[in-house]
Amino acid sequence: VQLVESGGGLVQTGGSLRLSCGASGLFFDEHSIGWFRQAPGKERDGVGCLSPSGMAGYSHFARGRFTITVDSAENRVYLQMNDLKPEDTAIYYCAVGSSCNYGAMHHWGIGTLVTVSS
Repeated sequence: VQLVESGGGLVQTGGSLRLSCGASGLFFDEHSIGWFRQAPGKERDGVGCLSPSGMAGYSHFARGRFTITVDSAENRVYLQMNDLKPEDTAIYYCAVGSSCNYGAMHHWGIGTLVTVSS
C-alpha cells in the first residue's frame, strides 16, 4: 500500500489550496480516511476524518474552512482548504485506517508541505 500526497505549496493568508492523496493497493471508500498535519516543533494533529459511510468530522480549527472529499472513480482523496492562515503552515499527511482514531490509522503518506505567508 502506498499513499502519496500532492498539492502543497506557498499561499498567502486568506488563500486556498486543494491537497490530493492518491493510493495504490487499496480503495479509499473501504476505509476511514484521515488528514493530519504537523507544524514545525509541534506534534502531529488531526485535521479531519471521513468514515466509509461518508460521515466527516473536523478539528475545531478546520471546521468551516476545510473539507474532505473522495473521488471513488479516481481513487483519490482531497482536502480543500479555504481562508488559510499562517498557523495552518505544516506538513499535511493523509492516512487510512479501520476507524477515525489516530491509533487505527495504519497507512500513511509521506506528506506535503503547506506554507501560508502573512
